[in-house]
Amino acid sequence: MLLETKEHTYTALKEQSFSQGEFSIVPIRFEDKLQIMQWRNEQMYHLRQAKELTENDQETYFNNVVSKLFNQEHPSQILFSYLKGNKCIGYGGLVHINWIDKNAEISFIMDTSLENDFFNFHWKIYLGLIEKVAFDELNLHKIFTYAFDLRPHLYAALEESGYDKEAVLKEHCFYKNEFKDVIIHSKKKNKIVIRDVNLNDVNLLFDWANDELTRKNSFNSNEISFKEHEQWFTSKLKDNNSLFFIGMINTSPIGLVRYEVGEENTIVSISIDKNFRGKKLAPSLLKEAAISYFKTNKKPILAYIKKENIASVKSFEKAGYTFYSKEKVNNIDSYIYKLESL
Repeated sequence: MLLETKEHTYTALKEQSFSQGEFSIVPIRFEDKLQIMQWRNEQMYHLRQAKELTENDQETYFNNVVSKLFNQEHPSQILFSYLKGNKCIGYGGLVHINWIDKNAEISFIMDTSLENDFFNFHWKIYLGLIEKVAFDELNLHKIFTYAFDLRPHLYAALEESGYDKEAVLKEHCFYKNEFKDVIIHSKKKNKIVIRDVNLNDVNLLFDWANDELTRKNSFNSNEISFKEHEQWFTSKLKDNNSLFFIGMINTSPIGLVRYEVGEENTIVSISIDKNFRGKKLAPSLLKEAAISYFKTNKKPILAYIKKENIASVKSFEKAGYTFYSKEKVNNIDSYIYKLESL
């Protein structure tokens, strides 16, 4: 029998634990195996599990299958205990890992008592953590969920986390004497997800606003004090005609797209975090932000770009903007690009 107190580590991973606030995932703890067995038995309806597990089944599985995963360079699955503090409240991992095609299926179940009230909350936290494993540690290209069409609330958590509904396998599983669909959602590495700005972003936007390259490409190149920025930021958050969208890759903010809605047109500006420059992310960020913008607005978008800023011109063109006119802004030769719809 394996010692319950031993902390196992995965050869396949450099980092072993991943956290967000008080929540974390760590290499699956053998001390959690009976809790996991109980949750699996309670939730068999959405799992690929044909019968209830016994303690002997669970013991055999952990000793003969799970124990061998830790020392393999390319294991078929990497499993974690999902913790709040030091208490296990769920488990999951990456399963059916395809090391050649660089993809894997996401697996996760939580303490059954949490499902009714905290399902969306824990799924979204867990997805953020498992993405660190998949994309940052293992450099996978794509991860996906394979879900029986029995829990529609799962799809909201996935789509709010930037997963795309990729496929529906019609009548693909047999449940309670009828065939059910299987729904597949997926997310690729470096997929940009858009979120609204909130009060907690004040320092982040201050750093971006005072970045040397950002100031150089701005029509007002003067450095901004934090007091000025804070007053401006607070007022803009209250202004319904000012829209701020931050682009996220996994859990990292990569840049800002800001819209100022006028009577006839909307003015757009963009800044990219210095750590993500050179990766050609601006066109995708502009496109994703425009999707969010056009959900509630119909006014055309105008981008004012300094003539010398060729990189920005190319980014807007790749995002679907077309040349509109030339104009002097603050006595600076500038191009205006326009986007009327997607």
